[in-house]
Amino acid sequence: MADSCFILDSRLRGNDKCHGNERCCGNVICQPDGRYNAKFDCVIIRMLNVKTQLLSIGLLTAVTALLVPLNGCGGGYQNSWLYPDDVTSVYVEMFDTGSFRRGYEYELTDAICKRIESHTPYKIISDREVADTILSGRLGISMGVLSGDRYTGSALEREALTTVTVTWKNLKTGEVLVDAVQVQGAASYSSQLGQTQNYAVSRAVNDAAQKVVELMETPW
Repeated sequence: MADSCFILDSRLRGNDKCHGNERCCGNVICQPDGRYNAKFDCVIIRMLNVKTQLLSIGLLTAVTALLVPLNGCGGGYQNSWLYPDDVTSVYVEMFDTGSFRRGYEYELTDAICKRIESHTPYKIISDREVADTILSGRLGISMGVLSGDRYTGSALEREALTTVTVTWKNLKTGEVLVDAVQVQGAASYSSQLGQTQNYAVSRAVNDAAQKVVELMETPW
């Protein structure tokens, strides 16, 4: 690749050394003593080296960007930059349910607590009086048919759908951080594959629990 000439104030290269018959703008700019000829205000930039340096800088920047969120991972999951920094603890109230399918509200509450402990910087507090915030909500469960036998009309694949309405409130300031927001979880099942309704509802509950905890992230 050919060299290109770039104008540069000669005072900035007083200690620069040149080699051979280097030319710039058609003139030999290297003196016998190895210094650039000061009367020419241009120096040679070897484009290959410049591109190599730029590539190295780009790679270093990319690697740094990837490593910064992982820095400081000592003794737990550290991604506090995703969450409000004025909250340290959460009291999770037992979720209510309007469904006749009882018991899944306990499973939902347990799944949310475990996910908060493992995926956020917050601590679960069993005493509401000392917690920074309170998380509460209501669980709804419905069933549907995804596909059926075209001849008999019997269901081949069904779906369990959970709807969770969640509220998160800061007990210190009274601020409502999440105000009655709904999230849904879903899971399909087929009796032909030996899968049960309970299996699908449990999966849908866990899917909803993940989305509940995602609501606790700081909005962009």
